[in-house]
Amino acid sequence: MIELLFVACLSTAPGTCRERSLLYTDITPMTCAMGAQPELAKWVATHPNWTISRWKCQQVQTAERDA
Repeated sequence: MIELLFVACLSTAPGTCRERSLLYTDITPMTCAMGAQPELAKWVATHPNWTISRWKCQQVQTAERDA
């Protein structure tokens, strides 16, 4: 599973940021990287008060972790 992990910040308060992610089950990390900008543009179009400050594609770690 591939995760497009990004940080979204409020346009009116750039110091207010949150991590968000989109999960994909049927793509490679390279496909994620190549398609990230259009996907993020769609996300911003539906969340007009937010801007994307950074993003990355990564493999989702499925191993259990201690809480």
